[in-house]
Amino acid sequence: MPEPRARTYHRNRVANTFSEEIGVMLEGELTDPRIAPCYVTEVVLAPGGKSCRVFVAVEGDETEEADTLEGLMAARGFVRSQIRERMGVRHVPELTFQIDRSAKMKGRMEELLGRAEKRKKKQAAKTGDAPPAAS
Repeated sequence: MPEPRARTYHRNRVANTFSEEIGVMLEGELTDPRIAPCYVTEVVLAPGGKSCRVFVAVEGDETEEADTLEGLMAARGFVRSQIRERMGVRHVPELTFQIDRSAKMKGRMEELLGRAEKRKKKQAAKTGDAPPAAS
């Protein structure tokens, strides 16, 4: 049975609010030195509203990503309490942070596609420049 449209709309609104509030906290309220510069890319709220997955893109290498994830997981109790206070709600879902590598993967895919395109042009030029075979 499909979920009613109003419930889906409400869940999306709550997820957007979580994204904004957590983004503000990441900009300057969390003082853990492990947390590298990062931003929220997406928030996925479970249909029941009991859990929430926050995807975060980190500016840095893999060690900074791991340290940032560790710092965010340590600070999630503080984040939940701040969201509860700011939004004025009774229940805040359990937060889980995950590193979003989609931007890096997109860059890598574009690089690989660019290489393939160059290779294709090079081979086309090589076959096009060859003199036609004598009959």
